[in-house]
Amino acid sequence: MSEPSSDQQNQAWETASRLAERYADAIRGKIILTTGASPGGLGAAFVRAVAPHQPALLILAGLYAGETQATADGVREATGDGVAVRTLEVDLGSPASVRAAAKTVCGWQDVPRVDVLVNNAGIVSAAPRGKVREGAREGDGEGGGWDGFETHLATNYLGPFLLTRLLMPKILASDAPRVVNVGSDGHVLSPIRFGDPNFRDESLYRPSMAYGQSKTAQMLTAISLAEKLGAKHNLHAVSVHPGTVTTNLAAHLDWNEAYPEMSKAYRLVGHAQGWKKDMEFLTPDEGAATYVYAAFDDDIKAHNGAYLLKCRLADPWKDDLRAWATSPVEAEMLWKLTEKLIGQEFEY
Repeated sequence: MSEPSSDQQNQAWETASRLAERYADAIRGKIILTTGASPGGLGAAFVRAVAPHQPALLILAGLYAGETQATADGVREATGDGVAVRTLEVDLGSPASVRAAAKTVCGWQDVPRVDVLVNNAGIVSAAPRGKVREGAREGDGEGGGWDGFETHLATNYLGPFLLTRLLMPKILASDAPRVVNVGSDGHVLSPIRFGDPNFRDESLYRPSMAYGQSKTAQMLTAISLAEKLGAKHNLHAVSVHPGTVTTNLAAHLDWNEAYPEMSKAYRLVGHAQGWKKDMEFLTPDEGAATYVYAAFDDDIKAHNGAYLLKCRLADPWKDDLRAWATSPVEAEMLWKLTEKLIGQEFEY
């Protein structure tokens, strides 16, 4: 299926449920693993949209087993038990949990492959300073842990990076696997801080910058996966911006405080968003539409490693897209830095 027409692009926003109907043939028979599948979020909206179209299996991964199970129950109820659903507990802020979850999936003999991996789970924090909690620091996993790492970097980037790498045997067992990383237009707030990814000088720390760095990292990793595995293994990787969505991700934020702080962060980098009086919020079904497009559109194979928004390729001349998030040089630099941070090399 090709990109939506110009008329479709000029509509306010597409929805995941409508778009999934158009991609029904591509969805049918796929094994899809989605992280961050708790009710009210983008992951749940994505799986609800694709569930009616006969995927072979939906694997729902999340931090809280009860919430993930609630999404699974909702999918079963909506489809009349017409789709197989399996849940997986994983804490992306803990390398030990990530390794255990990957080991579980790779050990499922009745799950021969993962056709689509959607790295949706993430955090956004208004806290003045974020570090991984104590339980994830000491001796957490072979080859290094998240000891003292900034929370956004650990949860939004290092965790998904490690999970993707460890699931690669299942991913590469697919004839045409896809990896969808969730980026953000928030990447404009920070490039990769190669010399100081964890903000060692706490007086320089800004949650918005930390969040922006983690999203830049997700975008660059899609480029690296495309470069390293595209031609050799027919793997396609992209990053997506879902829009500003009303989800449970930011439910803890007091927008009367958070919005002025975010506006200030945008003004500091000279971004027009910093002077806007309000934001355009989308529903989860609208925000997840670009997930569906990224996971199942056939034409984006010609644009491996691309950044997508509004169910289309991002245009650096018109959209919020910084060169630091699209550079293959910075992508390779980040890959090498990440291997050092994790304490493990990944060769393909």
